[in-house]
Parts: sequence; structure tokens; C-alpha cells
Amino acid sequence: MTRRPVIGLVAVAAVVTIALVYLAVSSPSSPSAPGLAAGASGHPSTDAPTPVPTPRPTPKHELFGFVPYWEMNDGIAEHLAKTPLTTLALFSVTHTKTGTINTSQTGYKRITGAIGKQLIREAHDRGVAVQLVYTSFGVARNERFFGSLEVQDVTIAGLVSLAHRIGADGINVDVEQIGVDLVPAYGLFVGRLRDALRAMNPDGLVSAATTSGRTGAAMALAASSSGADRIFLMGYDYHYAGSDVGASAPMERRDGAEQDLPWSLDLYESVGVPVEKTILGLPLYGMRWRVEGPELAASRLGDGAIWVPADNPKFLADPPAPPELDPIEIVEFYSVAPTVSPEPGDSRATAGWQAIYVDSPQTLEPKLALADDRGLAGAGFWAIGYERGIPAYTDLMTRFAKGGLQ
Repeated sequence: MTRRPVIGLVAVAAVVTIALVYLAVSSPSSPSAPGLAAGASGHPSTDAPTPVPTPRPTPKHELFGFVPYWEMNDGIAEHLAKTPLTTLALFSVTHTKTGTINTSQTGYKRITGAIGKQLIREAHDRGVAVQLVYTSFGVARNERFFGSLEVQDVTIAGLVSLAHRIGADGINVDVEQIGVDLVPAYGLFVGRLRDALRAMNPDGLVSAATTSGRTGAAMALAASSSGADRIFLMGYDYHYAGSDVGASAPMERRDGAEQDLPWSLDLYESVGVPVEKTILGLPLYGMRWRVEGPELAASRLGDGAIWVPADNPKFLADPPAPPELDPIEIVEFYSVAPTVSPEPGDSRATAGWQAIYVDSPQTLEPKLALADDRGLAGAGFWAIGYERGIPAYTDLMTRFAKGGLQ
């Protein structure tokens, strides 16, 4: 091991330790030491920090969009041509146990195949930067990976080589389900990756996608302290399949919990994540649950499922009842009555009421405005393609990119 990685690890560990101590002191009721709590799915904990006011920089209007490999199909290039992104993030590739890039996965094949080449070429023709997304999900997987500098070295070399080969302008790091003790090692990895990328491409950029709770904030601080050029705050999944019903990205919480978009932005800023590097990520999807009745916030009867607007054009064009705006969480709510199966085993039948909570362009607008209010670098979305065929989403993005929301 060289001297530089050791020094880097000590520096990052010191910064993160300060943040963890601060969070522990400001959140004495947090259920897990040292003041960070996030479940295996990366959802935020409940104790809000006291924000530290800082001068707001002039907001930028960068627009960062993830395109997952399952959206890389016929029509996506045409859709992207109409979407005013400044950065296109191609999701994703990952590593094998030895650290080499896994070339057997669909994400790698699509990104390096004909569709990926087309998306990169056409993005560059429009002046849009392209980032290759690297993912590592799972507690055990991340323990192994961040416990070995040798394996990380192989992955870093593979990512930089692949980015160069496909013509990507940068690399996005999306690591989820990681223990707090590994956050300094994660930060060191981001810094070493950025150094290696800059050695190949002096203009190359590295960004990090981090979750909306305390562990995510610590990771964001570690990444930014190690030189990450942008932090994509994943401002969604506050409600998820196994949670109570509600907005994926609430402005406030109907259930009284403190976790919401302003809470996460306060959290990031309070631990020292630079606002001028922060991108506020928002959802282009909703959630559907089976619930006890037709009213807003009715109790769920089972786990929910992701609900994608582009997959439901007929429903949106002619819903069984007009959507209701939740004035607290700021999300559209649809109530769908149960259907009776005309034939035994008909999969189209549903038992119980269905509740759909989804962000429309109208509910996303005040959430995008947070990026301006906080002086952020911009905003972004998971996932581009989920809004295909609904021009109002693209119109909203265009207005934001031009700075016209206020």
C-alpha cells in the first residue's frame, strides 16, 4: 500500500468522524450509534439535525438524468433528444468478486452496445455530458469490496478504461447499503477513482449518488471531501414498498415524521456537504398499494409496488376518478375501486382498493424550486424514460433548465 492512500484514508476518516460526532450530539434519541440510522434499503432515520445557516450561492440549473438499462430500448434516443439534460448518466455497470467489470450483466451490454453508443454520440452532439454509472449494492458485498484496496484498484482501473473506451465524460458512483464504519473507505475510493480518471482525462468528472438519511449524508461528505465534483442527493424512497402509504418525495410528512425533502437538504448542509456541489434528485415514479379504503392515507394491506407513469398512459388519460392533491406531502393521489374477476384466476382483477401516489409535473415544480431556494448546482431525476409520452414533464424540465420556475 502506498503512502498516499493511507494519508487519504486518515484525512477522510477525520472529516467523517467529525460529522458523525456532530450528528450523534445533535440527535441523542437516534436508535443506533454513532447517531446514524438507515435500514438495509437506505431509508433515512427520524431525528432531524439543527441546520447551520450559510450564505446561499447563486443557484445553477444543471439537469442530471439517470437512464437505467431497462429503459435503453426503442424510442429512448428520440425521447432523450427532447429532454434538456446537461448530464446523462447511463445506469449501470458493477464489479465481480475480483474487481473486474462484470461484462455479463445487461447494463454493461447495453451501455457498450449499439444503443449505448448511439446515446453517447447523440448526447455529445447536443453538448450533453455523459457519465458511466458504477453501482455496488448490498451490505455483505460492500463489506468485501471496501475491505480490499487491491480489489478496488482493479475496479478503478476497469472503470476508467471503460469510460475512456466508450467516450464517457465522467463516472457516477452509486453505493448503497453500506455500514457506517466503511464510509471513510468509501470516500477514499471516490477520491482514488477521481485521481485515476483525471490522469486519463484531465476534464473528467466524478459524481456520487447518496441516500437521503444520515448514512447518505456521511457518504456525501466523504465523497465531496475526497474531490467528488457533484453529489446527487437521492430525494426519494421516503415511502417505499414496505412503508406506510405516501409520497416518494414528500415536502412534509402526513404521519408526523421529520424525514422529508427539506429535512434532507438541511441534514446535508449541516454536516458540511457543499450546496454548490449538490444536485437534488427527484422521482419520476410513484407507488401503488392495496389499501383498506378509498380515502387519502388509508392503511395499506400489503407491500406496495413502483408505479411508472409511462407504463400507464391510458390510466392517466382517463382515470377512474380525478386525482386528489395531498396538500401536506404534495403528491397526487388516485383511488381505484376493487374489480370483480369475470373469470376465475383473472389476473386483471384486484382485491381491495388501490391507492396510487405519484408526482405529476405540478407536484414536482415546488420540489424543483427547492434547488433554487437552496442555491444548489441543480436538480435531477430517477429515472429518465419513466415519463415518456407525457410532454408536461419535459416542459417542466425545460423551464427549470432555463431558470424559469420562479
